[in-house]
Amino acid sequence: MRYMISFAYNGAAFNGWQKQPNAVSIQEALEKSLSVLLKNPVALVGSGRTDTGVHAQQQYAHFEWPTPIADDLDFVAFKANRMLPPGIVVYRIFPIRSDVHARFTATSRKYEYRISRIKNPFRPSMVYPFSFPLDVLAMNQAAEYLLTYSDFQSFSLVNTQVKTFRCAITEARWEERGHELIFHVRADRFLRGMVRALVGTLMDVGRGRITVTDFEQIILAKDRKKAGRAVPPDGLFLVEVTYPAHAFDPPTDAIDL
Repeated sequence: MRYMISFAYNGAAFNGWQKQPNAVSIQEALEKSLSVLLKNPVALVGSGRTDTGVHAQQQYAHFEWPTPIADDLDFVAFKANRMLPPGIVVYRIFPIRSDVHARFTATSRKYEYRISRIKNPFRPSMVYPFSFPLDVLAMNQAAEYLLTYSDFQSFSLVNTQVKTFRCAITEARWEERGHELIFHVRADRFLRGMVRALVGTLMDVGRGRITVTDFEQIILAKDRKKAGRAVPPDGLFLVEVTYPAHAFDPPTDAIDL
């Protein structure tokens, strides 16, 4: 049988989602706790990877189990939370059809990047402090080009083993919320390092270092050297993973931050 796990994490203390030698990952922590509770090894397949220091308000992963799990799944989630580090929470564990895949069945992912205009002592690893003036109108004008194009090689890490740099971005906008400036971006898929490079380049527009037209030319160049720096991971959140209605009906699990 196949089971889905819904969870969230503060990525500050972890070397990203993916299990790796000599590093602490979210995947490893979850697999260890579930393996102990279910008394057999658990191998998780996530909906996607997040890099070191990146957070997730809503994330999914599935695992295979040879027989129906007899234990109360809510109680298994409760016990997992007692074992897990403070930075990870399991919301639910629930059965899914065998043709539902945490990664390949997902139709979209949404990220937010959060900038604080003032120093925030309460969330130092969860926002990017940046007090210089930014032209938010120009940044939003530039972000509209992301809805027009589909090849984002200019914003991908170099030497990545991907078959295509094409992504369908359906939302890209900046929102001012109190002392915070938030970039919302939704797509069917994201390249490695893509959101952080997008934010850094859009901030160059906001600071007047490049124009809105320059930003479009950077997209067309398909050259990472043309784009701006990648901003730190601290302010980056995976906030939503969307699945077709027939897959399952996930409730709103994500913590409001």
